[in-house]
Amino acid sequence: MATDARPAGGRQAGRAWSKPRLAGALVLAAWAGLFWFLMLADRVDLYLSTRTSWVVPMAAAVLTVAALGRLVASRSASPEPLELREGVVMTLLVVPVAILLALAPATLGSFSAAKKATFSGTGAGFFWTYDEDDEVTLLMVAAGQTSEEGARFLAKRAGEEVAFVGVVVRNPDTPADELLLTRYVIACCAADAMVVQVRVVNVTPGRFDPEDWVEVTGRIYPIGREVIVDASSVEEVPRPERPYLTP
Repeated sequence: MATDARPAGGRQAGRAWSKPRLAGALVLAAWAGLFWFLMLADRVDLYLSTRTSWVVPMAAAVLTVAALGRLVASRSASPEPLELREGVVMTLLVVPVAILLALAPATLGSFSAAKKATFSGTGAGFFWTYDEDDEVTLLMVAAGQTSEEGARFLAKRAGEEVAFVGVVVRNPDTPADELLLTRYVIACCAADAMVVQVRVVNVTPGRFDPEDWVEVTGRIYPIGREVIVDASSVEEVPRPERPYLTP
């Protein structure tokens, strides 16, 4: 009679997939995919400054490795069910990824201008490192609007020709032949953005709409803390590759 060749303990059960570990791997993969997408779609500059943009490629690489490691370790000796609480938490972790992927690429605009803080004296001093012969920039304007040193510097440059690029903002009381040239400055990310604005006069009425990007050329006249540019030319331009300024 043939004998049973199986071990006395019976056939060893196969290893099962752990649902919580698989879910964790999917969450890590979702965030890794988001960072890869931001790089490939060239959207990093819409959210981070040049100082912190290195975080995106590093996060993409680290999270990809972590997701693969979690996937490899997702087998267990016995089935592990995914509890409702774990499932809710992991779903919430993926929601920001879905929102960022669904949103159309956009920068802070006129709607945000009234809600964002202007520069503090401390913030302005942080990037006040200019020489007398340097070209006047919007960062210098920000410093001039918030610090005594910056105001003195701009006063010496009154009447000089400048060229600024920014987005058009109009308040309800903005005259038809004027606009507020606006740019955002971020030290870390868009969440900490502060606004710098220049009043541009001698603009053709009705030619530009809010949210248009324009290049303004003209002479600069600081009057107290307000900076006015008497425009000799205002031309619509594409949104810059780096829409935010970094001190």
